[in-house]
Amino acid sequence: MIAEQLSEYIAACPQSELPPGVLLKAKQHVLDALAAMASGSRLEPGRLAIRYARGRGGNPECSVAAGGLKVPAELAALANGMLAHADETDDTHWESKTHPGCAIVPAALALAEKEGRTGLDLLRAVVAGYDVACRLTRALGKEHWGLHSTYSIGGTFGAAAAACCLCGFDARRIRWALSYAAQQASGVLSWVRDSGHVEKAFDFGGMPARNGVTAALFVQSGFTAVDDVFEGENNFLAAYSPAPRPQELIEGLGSRYEILATSIKRFPVGAPIQAAADAALLILKRDPISPAAIEQVTVRLPADRAGVVNDREMPDVNVQYILAVLLLDRRLTFESAHSAERMRDPEVLALKARVRLVPDEELMRSPIPRQAIVEIATRDGRLLREHVVSVRGTPQNPMSNEEVEEKALDLMGPVYGAERAREIVERAQRLDEAGSVLDFVSLVRAA
Repeated sequence: MIAEQLSEYIAACPQSELPPGVLLKAKQHVLDALAAMASGSRLEPGRLAIRYARGRGGNPECSVAAGGLKVPAELAALANGMLAHADETDDTHWESKTHPGCAIVPAALALAEKEGRTGLDLLRAVVAGYDVACRLTRALGKEHWGLHSTYSIGGTFGAAAAACCLCGFDARRIRWALSYAAQQASGVLSWVRDSGHVEKAFDFGGMPARNGVTAALFVQSGFTAVDDVFEGENNFLAAYSPAPRPQELIEGLGSRYEILATSIKRFPVGAPIQAAADAALLILKRDPISPAAIEQVTVRLPADRAGVVNDREMPDVNVQYILAVLLLDRRLTFESAHSAERMRDPEVLALKARVRLVPDEELMRSPIPRQAIVEIATRDGRLLREHVVSVRGTPQNPMSNEEVEEKALDLMGPVYGAERAREIVERAQRLDEAGSVLDFVSLVRAA
């Protein structure tokens, strides 16, 4: 029985020995999610989530990041999930079409605080959550992806798995929680029309984090449920996919860790822009040209992704704007990537007008996703070109620990101040040594 094997794996996670590389990657993804929550607190979806959590009140048991308040676990998971995906800053698992961190880390953080767990308990739960979330959407198969949002569905099951680990459930109670996760799984692709990113933050981060925590707390409160929601009559997989692949749920459990296949974004911008920004910086490193020397910039992106970032109203998903400020500043920060004021700056507009986006059919057909080619034609007749195949931060070209910390400090510094941001980063890197998460969480909670 697939549900039995999956639940036994989750039940064993609190005692599992994580390989050193997996443990390091888990700490990086927790830090990356916390950094996304911090920066998200300054954006409209994050501000609304904190306002909502503060207005609802309730039992003060779990912290809202950068919100300075404690609320019930489900509400904290909801708010932190929306903070984590208030922007395009969080991690991605390309193969499964999920953003696992923005749902799983908030759920795990809430239950680790509520249950008084150790830092290592938290990390083990996060790893288990990634394993379940990413396998779940693969088990549904690509045939269903035009109808449902895998981002929210995978996150719901991953958050539930992480929550179950931290509640210390046995295999049967985990199966019940997974059944409650299935009953809450949803996601309609209409979120693509949300220009304000608020509903998207709820769908990708807040809703699945809350639903996963709710599923676990139902069972903790004595709720019983179906023993196997993945097989048998009217099962979840058959309901959501015309051609499910149930075996994907348990393939490689305990030996293939999905967190290792998850990308950390180097830049706080939309995923299709990552490789283009990487390419432009590589050109500048090789040939530090001035903006005045640039005649034209041509950006080639996969044809199916180019429209997502073509001259959008949001700065961080506007490839022409991002390339313009990057070439002017010779770097890319959270501030420059999110500045509505600079989108109106005459100097930026002048260079932005020289950035041309080309949807590339050949890049779209490549088995390696999200490539980019940047060509800069100079006024003296040179052509500077860079083709980024595996963007920095992907499993094929991972960021160093120092680069992950640098990104986190850029996102956290304006929110917490430099000293507290540095302390959070240092504590995150030693999270496996923490006898309790409570001190760490109190740092993250500070407004």
